[in-house]
Amino acid sequence: MAPTGEPGRFNGLLRDGLEQIGCSLAPETIEQLALYAAELRKWNRRINLVARNTTVVDIVERHFIDSLTMVPFLSAIGKKYEILLDVGTGAGFPGLVLAVTRPDLRVILVEPRLKRVSFLQHINRYLHLNNVEIINARLEESDILTDRRIDLVTCRALAEPGIFLAMVEPLLQRGTRALLMLGPEQEKRLISELPDHCSVEKRREIRLPWSGRQRFLLAVTTIN
Repeated sequence: MAPTGEPGRFNGLLRDGLEQIGCSLAPETIEQLALYAAELRKWNRRINLVARNTTVVDIVERHFIDSLTMVPFLSAIGKKYEILLDVGTGAGFPGLVLAVTRPDLRVILVEPRLKRVSFLQHINRYLHLNNVEIINARLEESDILTDRRIDLVTCRALAEPGIFLAMVEPLLQRGTRALLMLGPEQEKRLISELPDHCSVEKRREIRLPWSGRQRFLLAVTTIN
């Protein structure tokens, strides 16, 4: 039976967008993401998770498809990773989306705003995810920078890339790879301002399916 209602609409948009970015997911995974998207829209009527005037198409493209560009990028990096940290995840982008698509990946979500943490906890329970840890704090207030083993660290809209790399420098020095999701101007600034002890290990350019917005995915490591 074809899906109906709001999750069904999201389901169709997700399938179309995934095809256009060359990302293949199982039907049950797409269904989970569609439920997540529908809950996001419902909760957004009460708390500010994304801009209130964001259309359904924009929610799918700017938040879900944008996050899902990371799925083939993780495969392109090649190495098997176990733990991903998403700093300032907001409503779960990209970390919670990646947790849905990669149940083999343990995902740690750091978010200081309590209302957004409540939403993340709801989605975690609603989708019965077993690979997510949610930390209600600022990164510098947690023990992650000093005591945790992290394979990958990312953020989608927390800070300028240079500021973000400086923030997670203690992790990079322990072998963590930083995954950056940038627009064209941010990518130019990062390349021009990249510290001498860091290098871009992998880079991918992509355009989002309906707006044509240009995105750059970069994996940054330290040079030993």
